[in-house]
Amino acid sequence: MHKSSGNNNEQVYKMKQLYKFTLIVLFAGFSTGIMAQSASDAQARFKKHINSVVEKVQSTDEAVEKRAILNNSFENLIGAIEKVESMKAIPEADKEGLVSLKDDILEKKDELNGENGFRKVPNNSLNDFANFVQQDLEQADSTVTISVTTLLLVILILILL
Repeated sequence: MHKSSGNNNEQVYKMKQLYKFTLIVLFAGFSTGIMAQSASDAQARFKKHINSVVEKVQSTDEAVEKRAILNNSFENLIGAIEKVESMKAIPEADKEGLVSLKDDILEKKDELNGENGFRKVPNNSLNDFANFVQQDLEQADSTVTISVTTLLLVILILILL
């Protein structure tokens, strides 16, 4: 009887281990699915924000207003990035990605306004420039490495601005 009790304990232990392993695998799969969905949601929200700026630019007739919309958008993006960048909980790798994204946006702002060695974007090319910025930022979205959490923080701050 003593031997069978040992076998039962061993079987119970093995079942518990199998149960734990199964739960871990299910949780990991579930978490990965949630993170993938969050990543795609965050990217979609970022693209939606950029698209709304482009639509505003294209629906405006006055070049001065177009330029102001683009400048305000750049300032808001830079401000949101800087706020997130200064948060202590942001991983160093994300901070590097944020610096890269911010530098890209600053360069576009300089180009728009003809600063730091750039020729000013002509008034009749502002719609094209807005489209170019949209495409470039959407591509940067896949080359700049920023975690989903960090991107969501940037989007949240943009919404609050």
